[in-house]
Formats: sequence, structure tokens, C-alpha cells
Amino acid sequence: MNELLLASPIVGLSILAIIALVLDARDDKNTNLGFGFALGSFVLTLLLSICGWMGGFDSSTFVADESLSKGALNFEASAYFYDMLFLISAIFSLCAARPYLQRENVESTEFYNLVMFSVAGMMIIAHSASMLTLFVGIEIMSLSFYILAGYFRFNKKSIEASLKYFLLGAFATGFLVYGMAMIYGATGSFYFDEIHLAISSGEVHSFTYLKIGLGLMIVGLAFKAATFPFHQWAPDVYTGSPTPVTTFMSTAGKASAIIAFIIVTAALMPSTTGIELVDLNTSTAQMVIALISALTMIIGNITALVQKDVKRMLAYSSVAHAGYLLMGIVANSASGTRGMTFYITAYLFMQIGSFVIVSIFERNKGENLKFSDYSGLYKKHPLMSALMAIFMLSLAGLPPMAGFFGKLLLFTAAIKSGFTWLTIVAVISSVISMYFYIRLVLNMYFKEPPEDSAMENTGGLASLPVYISAIVILLLGILPFLLDDVILKF
Repeated sequence: MNELLLASPIVGLSILAIIALVLDARDDKNTNLGFGFALGSFVLTLLLSICGWMGGFDSSTFVADESLSKGALNFEASAYFYDMLFLISAIFSLCAARPYLQRENVESTEFYNLVMFSVAGMMIIAHSASMLTLFVGIEIMSLSFYILAGYFRFNKKSIEASLKYFLLGAFATGFLVYGMAMIYGATGSFYFDEIHLAISSGEVHSFTYLKIGLGLMIVGLAFKAATFPFHQWAPDVYTGSPTPVTTFMSTAGKASAIIAFIIVTAALMPSTTGIELVDLNTSTAQMVIALISALTMIIGNITALVQKDVKRMLAYSSVAHAGYLLMGIVANSASGTRGMTFYITAYLFMQIGSFVIVSIFERNKGENLKFSDYSGLYKKHPLMSALMAIFMLSLAGLPPMAGFFGKLLLFTAAIKSGFTWLTIVAVISSVISMYFYIRLVLNMYFKEPPEDSAMENTGGLASLPVYISAIVILLLGILPFLLDDVILKF
């Protein structure tokens, strides 16, 4: 019974998602019920996650080997914190999605059901203590995203996005499964703590299998996180998907992929002093991930420079931010994980805010998405222009925004681990990114609006996540210790 309480956020949302599916089968026209049920489910699950994060559930009697899940799930404070991020992202995405879908005359309850299932998958990832549960969580999330990407089923770009995502996602899943099989063959276990112990003590059946397995899992997870050279799907999928779906995939989806990276590398790249005694060279794996990180930042930002579409620019920007986040993996230390957690939180609010504003002004599945469409926006919509400027400056990493402090933590962790060259690359990449972020701000404030401008603010409910995101970004930038103190308690 105690374990069920500990797992109540995951179990509760999974049951509620199934109930939503049944309700949809009985009455798929009642979108008010579908939206209300999904929103209420997320709020309830968020309260349970907060309770778990604050220690409201007694974990003192929990014994992994005697549990119902046989130790396949972990109930650490960090997992509940990640749950909270996923749920906040889902609530914000739902608030942005409803007016958008109604405007496009495509609202249906299945949209909300799929978002519920995807969040359940993300929460399983965050609580994974075994490669099997990690795989199940990734697949539940990914399958939901494949369908959501093609939600505009009569739009060629949306269908193309869904097909590309599905085919390449299935290919990446193959790498993950083979990697897990190799690691199991090398260590004799699916559990991350046992794998970590085996590697740290040198009790590995085959270091060749272990190295191949680690390499395959890095490839699979690099695809999920959209890092170079496995990022090609992201811009097309993000551009072709409905903008609220892009908002959700590029925030909660990317965060869950990075968290999976954290869980896997923590087990397979032990940062113990005795690692030199075994045949697995952790520094080699760090160098590989460092190269992926550097190339992801450079390619993402340089490609974003030449984009004329704001949504596509933000898509390539999302690729670049995956590179920044990987710096925490490269650091392979507590300070690296701390920096990643802070930056994931800041990035989630920055990206949600910017994409939701894009969705508010977008019309007819693609209009009002060019940089030129945002010219002189401040004259008609001064508040939204100011908020968009906040998000752009934070994404660029300028103080006093949350993005600045997040990058500072990551850069510091990388330098402490001896990767000064990677930090230099990250700083140069950040300088490059300022061009296209500030370019949008300049368009809004220093260019005249086109004569046929049709930029109308019909946000309604969608405006709420924009306001909250902006407040959070400013608070975390001015008072970063508010979140940093929380992370240090993990």
C-alpha cells in the first residue's frame, strides 16, 4: 500500500488516461468534457507529485526487492520534481492548444487523451530504475508524439512530420534496444544501480559488449533529444506539427530525453575514483558526448541564423539548447546535474512562452510565421511584444533572465571537469544565437508593420501560460537561489 502511495502520480495519471479513453469512445464530440477531464487530471497529479517531492509519502519502509515493481521504479525527490515540470508543461500546452484548435476547427477529445498518455510515459522515464521501465516510458511518450505530430491529418506538412518522426523514431528505438541487450549481456542486470555497481567494481562479463551498448544507447537517446547528427528530423517535425504540439514536444519531450540521458549516464559512466581500475574508459564516453554537444550547439545556432520562419528558427534553437544541456552530462558531476536541472526548468518556461505567443498569432496553419510578419508588432500588441522580447533575451542567455544563470551553472560545471574548450564553443555559440533572437526583437520594435498586417491577439486562455512563464523567468533570473536551493536538496 505504501508503494502505491509513492507511485500514485504515475498510477493515478495512467488510470485517468484510460478512463479518458473510455469517455472518448462513448462521446467523442464532448470536447468540454475532454478538456476539463484532462486539465483536472493534470492538476490532481501535480498535487500528488508535489506531495511526493515534499516527502509527504513515507518511503522509509520501501524495500526495492520486496516491492510490487521489484525495484524497477525509484521514488527520489528529483523524480517527483521532474514530474512537476512535465505536468506544468502539459497544463500550459493544453491552455494554449484549446483556443488554437478551436480557431482551426479541429478540436477533438483524442488530442487531450494523447497528451495524457505522453505525460504518463514521461513520468515513467523520470522514475525509471531499470532499463525496461525506461524503454516502456520512452515508447509510451514517443507513440503519443507520432500521432500528435500528424494531428492535422488533412495537412501534407503535418502528415510528413508524423511519418518522418515515426520512421526515424523506430530506427532510434532499435539502437536503444540493442544497446540495452548489450549492457545486459555485459553486466547481467537491467537495474541501473546494479549496473553501476558492476562497472565501478570491475565485475563486468565483457567490456566490449559494455562499450558497444553504451555507444548504441547514446545514439538512441541523442535522437530523442534531437542532437547532432541525429537532429535532422526536429525542424521538419516541429514545423509541420500543430504549434501547441511543437510547444509540448520541444519542452517536456526534450526534457524527458535529457533526463533519460542523466539516468543512463549516471549508471554507465561512474564518476568514482576507482574507475581507472576497470577497462571502461569514462573519459572516452565523455569526449564523445562533448563532441556531440559542441557540434549540436554550432550547427543548431548557425542553421537558425538563416531561417526566415520564426517557428523554424525556434526549432533549430531547440536543437542548439540540447547541446547546452549535454554539457551537464559531459561534466559527469553533481554540479553538472545541478546545472542541467536548473537549465531544463528555465528552458521549459522560455520555450513554452515563445511558442505559445507564436500559436496565438498564427493563422490558417502557417500564416503569420515569418520574421517580417512580426514587424512593428509592439504598436498593436505592446504587452505581447514585451513578453516575447523577454523570452528571446532569456533564450540568448542575457542577464537578468533565467537563461543566463542556467548557462552559467553549466559552463562552470564543464570548466571544473576540465572541458574548458567546450565552454568556449558554448560561449561562441551563444554569441551567434544573439543575432537571430535579437533580430526578432528588432523587427517588433524598430520596423514598420506591413500594410496588410493581420496580427491579431486571440489568445484568451493561451495568454495565461505566457504571463506565468515570463514571471518565472524573471524570478529565476533575479533570484536564482530559489530554485538552486531546491535542486541542492536532491
